Amino acid sequence: MPDLCVIPGDGIGLEVVPAALQILEAVIPDLNTVTAEAGWECFQKHGVSVPPETLETIRNCGAALFGAVSSPAKKVEGYRSAILLLRQSLNLYANIRPVRSLPGISPRADIDMIIVRENTEGMYAGLEIMQDGRATATRVITRTASIRIAEMAISILKSQERKKITIVHKANILPLTDGLFRDSVREVIDRSTREGAQITTDEILVDLAAFKMLSAPQQYDMIVTTNLFGDILSDAAAFWCGGMGLAPSLNLGNELALAEPVHGSAPDIAGKGIANPIATILSAALLARFAWQRKSSAMKIEQAVRSALIDLTENGTQAIPPDMTTRMIVNAVLAHL
Repeated sequence: MPDLCVIPGDGIGLEVVPAALQILEAVIPDLNTVTAEAGWECFQKHGVSVPPETLETIRNCGAALFGAVSSPAKKVEGYRSAILLLRQSLNLYANIRPVRSLPGISPRADIDMIIVRENTEGMYAGLEIMQDGRATATRVITRTASIRIAEMAISILKSQERKKITIVHKANILPLTDGLFRDSVREVIDRSTREGAQITTDEILVDLAAFKMLSAPQQYDMIVTTNLFGDILSDAAAFWCGGMGLAPSLNLGNELALAEPVHGSAPDIAGKGIANPIATILSAALLARFAWQRKSSAMKIEQAVRSALIDLTENGTQAIPPDMTTRMIVNAVLAHL
């Protein structure tokens, strides 16, 4: 029986998480859930964005589904981003962002890539100082983190029966940090190849990678890259699956997993019952696939979403109608399970 820590968070997270949970429970009826708190509203109530009890619950469950988090408009003393704190506290060192064409939504039908992003260091290490009018952020790249993200990428590549890894870096300008990342990843790939893995490898500078993400996205199979570059590229790639509002993601460690839709808390529509839950539903499918090793359950959810979108977009001939509610989308997905 899989256990799941459910964290709605802020704004529309309170709507899309229960929607995704309904889909998940329809496919995995023996799922055991426990609800916990995290986010900006949690900080306002308790003085912390992620209480110790939430971290402990996730550790006990092994998996979590997180909704969305609001952010204060300016720096608030003592506040740390809930999702960054969760990633670093739980050592969720890999961020997995699949981007697939969706019926009736995607601008083209031939996109199927996975972006694997190092999730704990880089520019997001949180090492910033201000002194005498000069702000400095320290970028941290380690061989240990670079090797383990490469190993995770290869593990996913094999499980998904993919063949090509593209290493994205900027080693021409950052020869020490990005050079270490690139060389460490190549070391792992070379070792896997010697052990019999069939992997095609190339590398590309991040600026050219961004250009090709717009001009020739179909060439990508799997991208592995550093934290900031991966954040930017995966958000840009989301255009091909219908936008960031439809993009799923999974934060993955060796023993723990936390799924989250990429979109924010959308306070302008929160409470209106019109939030699109598809990103959260697809994020839940990633939990089934990678956290619980239930590939068939993940495939059922993903196919039900695709079939529902065909219905909702009149066989792909129009966009999702603007008057579509959260409940209507959930019902359309349920009808195909």
